[in-house]
This record gives sequence, structure tokens and C-alpha cells, in this order.
Amino acid sequence: MTPSIAPSIGLAEIAAALLLALLNVYVLMGGADFGGGTWDLLASGPRRDAQRQLIASTIGPIWEANHVWLVIVVVVCFTAFPAAFAAIAIVLHVPLALMLIGIVMRGSAFVFRSYGSRSSSSRLHCGHMFAVSSAVTPILLGTVVGAISTDAVGRAIANIGSGSFFAEFVQPWFAPFPIAVGVMALTLFAMLAATYLTVAGGNDAVREDFRRRAIGSAVVMIVAAVVALLLARDDAPFMHRGVLGSSWSALLLTATAIAAAVTIWALWRRRYSLARVAAASEVSLILWGWGAAQFPYLVPPTITIRSAAASRGTLEVLLWVLAGGAVILIPSLAFLLRTFTRRASA
Repeated sequence: MTPSIAPSIGLAEIAAALLLALLNVYVLMGGADFGGGTWDLLASGPRRDAQRQLIASTIGPIWEANHVWLVIVVVVCFTAFPAAFAAIAIVLHVPLALMLIGIVMRGSAFVFRSYGSRSSSSRLHCGHMFAVSSAVTPILLGTVVGAISTDAVGRAIANIGSGSFFAEFVQPWFAPFPIAVGVMALTLFAMLAATYLTVAGGNDAVREDFRRRAIGSAVVMIVAAVVALLLARDDAPFMHRGVLGSSWSALLLTATAIAAAVTIWALWRRRYSLARVAAASEVSLILWGWGAAQFPYLVPPTITIRSAAASRGTLEVLLWVLAGGAVILIPSLAFLLRTFTRRASA
């Protein structure tokens, strides 16, 4: 039975919206860094070294700061929705652990390649590790999101201990739809990174390289999104019905399509600043569409926002702490970004 949606918005819904907003910021900032690492892996042609240099200078010394958003997402999730966090962390512990390993390996390899290695062979090895980790980690992140959208996680946590390790901890995420969402996440991050890199500068030839790659990845992302939506019909029925059958679905799909078209048009016409805004809007609309399609579920088919929410007192303290922390965090990150952006430009 589908639970009724509460007519009013409470603290639980506010916390869930904040959780999605934080994930949105992480995708737009940290996701672009992963995409940059992917293009580092695929750097080619006579300007290969110049492409990698632009990627490294754009990511620069601030890129690890983007992971603060992921840390806050985790803290908000296990504080505000402990039941949902427990189900996700238990059933999906394999891809989550691999994703964390990928984040650590990526950061370590980037640091050693940039600052700690002197020999060319060692720098090359670290560069390959950085690039491969940058490509694999987004797939794992998308796979986790895709698995949550199915009812496999909810069924697995309800029957925990009654099946094999593969059935309980591998099968829920190692399936066509979660993997398709993982590929879609990789193409989204690659499109974001290539679009951002056209704005970042470099010489005209390097900018043209990333313009073509941004257009190509935008087209591939659309294909990946269509494939994921087709697979959702059987593998993620809650998601499929929400995306195609809700009262808001036509408006959201139209807005997303317009953003995608504007992104490709702006890149084609070399309107790079407009392309950056349109690409970020497209990714944000996709992410919020996912959240709206699952509402009021956090983990279908049984764990809803209200059923998984912590006590009212806990939610109140959490929201006040986040508001106070934002007063310090946001200006600090803005100052950090502005400082190193100016240095890179100089």
C-alpha cells in the first residue's frame, strides 16, 4: 500500500530537502572534479599534456575541500534518518566501501603526482591511478543511487540473514538499472567537467578540445538517461511512475530537456558561460527529479521520510547546527575558491 503524503511540510521533509540540496552541491562541485580526472585518463592528441595541465590547475589545491559536502550528507543522513542510513549502509556496504577507497586512492595519487614524485615513471603511475579512480568512483556512486531507487535494498534489509551473501549484499546493486545509473553519473560528471574547463581557459586549441568533448559527453549522457529510464520500468517501478506519471513530471521533463538543449547549443556557439549555467541546471534538475520521483520514500518500498526520521528534538538541533555551521563554512569556501581562482588566472 502506498502511504499517504502528509498535507503539511514538517521538519523531516525539511531535513530531506536539505539532504538533497547538499548532495546537489557535491555533485556540481566534487562531481566536476571526478569528471576532470576522467578527462585526464582520456587525454589524447598533440595537446595531451596541455589538457592535463589545465585539468590539474583547475582542480588545484581546493578540490579536496569539495568532499566536505559529502561528509555533511553522511552526517545529516545518519542523524536525521538513522533507519534509512542503516539499511543503505548495510545492504550497500560493498559499493560504498569501494567508493571510499576510490576517493582515497584518487586524492593520494593526485598529491603524489603533483608534489611528491620526482621520477617520470612514478608520476605516470600516480597519474594513471588518479585517472582510473576518478572514472570508477562516479560509477559506484551512481550505482548506489540507482540501487536505492529500486525496492531491492528495502527487501534485502527486511530479510537480512536469510539468504546468501551474494543475494543480500551484491545482487541489490549489481543489476542492470543501478549500473545504468552509474554510467549515467559518469557521463554527467564528464559533461560538467568538460563544460567547466571551457570556461577555465587555456589556449584556444585546448578550449576547443574540451568543447567537443563536452558536446559528445552531453549526447552520450542523454542516451544513458534514456536507457536508465527504460530499465526503470521493471527494475525501479517507483522511480518510473514518479518520473512519467506524476502531475509535475511533464514540467520537470520539459525543463530538463530545455536545459540540455541550451547546454549543447551554447557549447556549439561557444557561449561558454551560458553553457556552464545550463549544464549545472540540467544536472540539478535530474537530481531533484530523482528525489521528487521517490517522494515520500527514502528507501522503497517501506522506508519513508516520516518513518525513518529521528525525534523532533534531534531534527531541531540538527537544523540549528547546520544553520550555524553554514555561516562559517560557506564564506570560508567562497574565500578559498576565490583566492585560488585568482592565483590560477594569474
